[in-house]
Formats: sequence, structure tokens, C-alpha cells
Amino acid sequence: MAALPRPRRSALYIPGSNARALDKGRSVAADVLILDLEDAVSVEAKEMARAAVAAAVSVHAYGKREVVVRVNGLDTPWIARDIAAIVAAMPDAVLIPKISRPEDIRRARAALHAAQAPEGLALWAMIETPLAVLNAGAIAATANSSTGVPLEALVVGTNDLVRETGMRYVPGRFNLVPALAQTVLAARAHGVAVLDGTFNELNKWDAFRAECQQGRDLGMDGKTLIHPRQIAIANDVFAPSADEVIWAEKVLAAFARPENATRAVISVEGRMVERLHERMALRVIETATAILPDE
Repeated sequence: MAALPRPRRSALYIPGSNARALDKGRSVAADVLILDLEDAVSVEAKEMARAAVAAAVSVHAYGKREVVVRVNGLDTPWIARDIAAIVAAMPDAVLIPKISRPEDIRRARAALHAAQAPEGLALWAMIETPLAVLNAGAIAATANSSTGVPLEALVVGTNDLVRETGMRYVPGRFNLVPALAQTVLAARAHGVAVLDGTFNELNKWDAFRAECQQGRDLGMDGKTLIHPRQIAIANDVFAPSADEVIWAEKVLAAFARPENATRAVISVEGRMVERLHERMALRVIETATAILPDE
């Protein structure tokens, strides 16, 4: 039996230099914790944050949450020590920022191999530059490499993308939708997960929910977050709804009937349903089943 898809509805960034936040990560309801050594950490705190994150990861106290560490960029003076320390701590994945071309993935893999990355460690890539969006398909295609350290997820960095393109922050993000959609297509073409960028306002909850819904409708697996208060909404929006689960169960039950065993198209409650809908229904049930049971 294939493994259930790992839920990634909510991915909370936690500054590696914030000891209280690192500790609080043990109790939040996020599916993913991204312990950050990059943007959230000042130059003066880089060394301290690395040690704190490595220590936090190594004790494996975050339960079922997926633990990802965002290291500094490949061309920074901190990257070698980041990777050496983090690989030794054994998180679930290492997130590399500023990935813009397939060669960057090869460089990241080489660095992880040099640090003797254990089997099971995954690579995640930030898509946050115009070149990264243009190369998204080629970057995602490296997921199929046989060299080890699988590429499992693309994470859209909308703040950096807005800055580097000269776009403006616009409610509804119509200007970002082409880049978001292209990243989703690249991820889906190569079997890679994809997470939406952050929402920076902490008191506009209707707007935040709407942006989560937009990301979900575009095909994102979840959303990266900057505050624990955003987790509940992201978890709700990116989870299958009760109605979706009920409908999926009806579709699966209908196709499971002996008289439908060889049929490609059937009717369920007056709606035409094809085998592709059966696969979609199975995905809904698998996703609902995989969601953390302790929330």
C-alpha cells in the first residue's frame, strides 16, 4: 500500500535566533515547521542561531510535525557550516533559498553529499526570483534525479519575488498569479509538493483566508506562515471539506460496485463521473486521512 500523502497545509517559519519560538514549535498545530537561519536571522546572530536550531532538531521533540531547516544561500559565507551542522541534526528536509536554475540544485546536492547527508533527508527549494519562475520546470525536473537527496517541495517566496520584479502588493495578487500558476504546473509535472508564500498582515483575517483559498484553488498544497495565529485558518482551508469527503466516499463506493468494475463512466447522483474522478476522490480521502489526528 502506498504511503499516505504528507499534509503540508501550514508551514510556520520560526526564527532560529528566537529560543522561545523554537520551544513553542513543539505545541503548535502546524503540519510543517521551517526553522529559519536565513532572512529571519541577523548577521550578528547567524552562528548562535545555527547552534540553537541544530540542538532543537537533534532532540526530535517536534512530534509528527515535518521539520525543515532553511539554511543561508549557496553563495553566502555561512552555507558550509549551516549544512554541516544541520545534516548532523537530521531534520526531515533542508530548504535552500534563492534557487534560480537546475545547477543550483546540483550544487546543493553536492554540498549535502559532502556533509554525508543521511538517507531520508530531502531537499526543498525556494522559488523567489524571476529566473527561478522561468526555470521552474527545469528545477522541478531535478526531482527525478537518481543521485539521492530527493527534491520534494518548491516553496514560493512571494516577498522576494515582488521585490525583484518591481511589482506592488495588490489585494487578490492578480499580478502574481501567473508566477504562482507556473510554479504549480512545474511541481505537478514532476511530482513535487508546492507551498504558497507568506501573508504579511496579522490583523486582516478575511484577506488572509481569501489568499489561502486562492492558493488552494491554484493547486498549492499549503501556505507558509509567519505567525502561529495563522495556522488554524491555513489548516482549515487546505484540508478537504466535509462535503468534499462525503462526495469522494460516494464516488469510490459507486465505482466499487461489481456492475461498475469495467465501466469508464458512471452516474453518481445525476452527475457524470469518470475514472479520473475516482482518482481525485481517492486523493481527497488519502489527504483527509493523513491530517494530523491531534488537532
